[in-house]
Amino acid sequence: MNLPAAVQRHPIAVPQLHDYLEQSAQRLPDKIALVCQQRRVTYADLDRDGNRFAHALVRVGVSRGDRVVVFGENSIETAIAFWGVLKASAIVSIISPLTRPDKLAHMLRDCGASVLVSESHLARVFTEAAAQAPSLRATVVSGPLGKVDLPALPGPISWDDALDLSETGPPPRRNTDIDLATIIYTSGSTGDPKGIMLSHRNMLTAAASISTYLGNVEDDVVLCGLPLSFDYGLYQMIMAFRMGARLILERSFAYPAQILNTLVRERVTGFPGVPTVFAMLAELKNLSDYDFSSVRYVTNTAAALSMKHIDFIRQTFASARVFSMYGLTECKRCTYLPPEDIDRKPLSVGIAIPNTELWLVDDQDRRVGPDQTGQLVIRGATVMVGYWGKPEATARKLRPGPLPGELVLYTGDLCRLDQDGYLYFVGRMDEVIKSRGEKVAPEEVERALMKIPGVREAGVVGVPDPVLGQAIKAFVILDQGADVTEQAIRLACQARLEPFMVPKHVVFVTALPRTTNGKIARAELS
Repeated sequence: MNLPAAVQRHPIAVPQLHDYLEQSAQRLPDKIALVCQQRRVTYADLDRDGNRFAHALVRVGVSRGDRVVVFGENSIETAIAFWGVLKASAIVSIISPLTRPDKLAHMLRDCGASVLVSESHLARVFTEAAAQAPSLRATVVSGPLGKVDLPALPGPISWDDALDLSETGPPPRRNTDIDLATIIYTSGSTGDPKGIMLSHRNMLTAAASISTYLGNVEDDVVLCGLPLSFDYGLYQMIMAFRMGARLILERSFAYPAQILNTLVRERVTGFPGVPTVFAMLAELKNLSDYDFSSVRYVTNTAAALSMKHIDFIRQTFASARVFSMYGLTECKRCTYLPPEDIDRKPLSVGIAIPNTELWLVDDQDRRVGPDQTGQLVIRGATVMVGYWGKPEATARKLRPGPLPGELVLYTGDLCRLDQDGYLYFVGRMDEVIKSRGEKVAPEEVERALMKIPGVREAGVVGVPDPVLGQAIKAFVILDQGADVTEQAIRLACQARLEPFMVPKHVVFVTALPRTTNGKIARAELS
């Protein structure tokens, strides 16, 4: 980024995201900060290892504004790496371990990553991707290295070596609060992952705002089975460490009974989920045998909660307040529905979060009134800096606001406001499908379908699903005489796509509806 080497020469308190960890470590050094895979780590230990990892990055040449990609599971190592990158005044990007090699390679090249951090059991994926990323100068790998082809990696370093340093304090600070803290990759309507740039100020503001309406306190114990690569999951760690609370980090919600046992054993107070998770839990028997009295709040985002899910949550977690929320990674969170309003406005996604303003506009950028549908616009310090390396895409989303020089976020989402100012989500202007809490570009699934022998054309849309939020539905035209079954298409997609992109429904058709310019008319497919 060609930034000056040092910007803080005097002991002025410039807020940075990693202050949350450092301040909690100073105040509560012996308190357990993180529990993961039967390991328990104190704030002091986590902060110390974050400092050591930061020094390891500095030693391999990482400097202010450099990008470091963390490709890993929910783990203590991923958490340490996240905070260590920030302490090194660099920019961190956590990538889902489900990402395929070609997409990981694209992200590494796109952000010009200097260092890749990963886990040995993911070596097949990251080794292939690293070979296509000329900007990499080092690769840090945790776990057993016996099956890792170290010579094939740029500057290989073992995790133990990275932390085997005498330095226990943080490197000198180089950033201000407007410098970037992270790049979160998300699929857009084109199918190409876009890097959403978030500054320290963006993330500090969002964490403070959400923690305020949730009423987070130091005694909270938050259970997170959401991936840290997903901003909803990442903020569970950020907000917990902001308060000096404890985070219980699970790899996933794949084993719901195990999750519930952990919830009871650890006396969890905060339980963030998505509709898919609540649907899975609802299928379990003997829920009444569990003591959930410690849970004081349950949150939901991604797809909206249905009344069925709301009733289940309230019945299962009888002592908990239920927060239905809505947002975009581009601004973290837009709205929340206060728990006391859930009965009278159950279909609403709520009101603007603290320190955020919203309104709706029509196609001519005129504000629309109550009960009219328009594009949602968000104003506030949570609004992203932009898309990494994509000025045109940034200009479409960030446009001049009410004050001279400010930019506000045009979300691309269609919504309406009722007479009381409560927001209702209507649909997505860019047609991106949200399934299992993940964004799916129809064009990306269509490209995978077109690679299957015998498939001539394909159109993909999202359809409502009580478990997934939206399910992927594919309309397929076969070559004449081709003998391809629905099961064969799903198997082929499983080999080419991340699990959340695989179509749940496959319909064979003889033609696809198209617009006048030749594009698939998705509205007609839906």
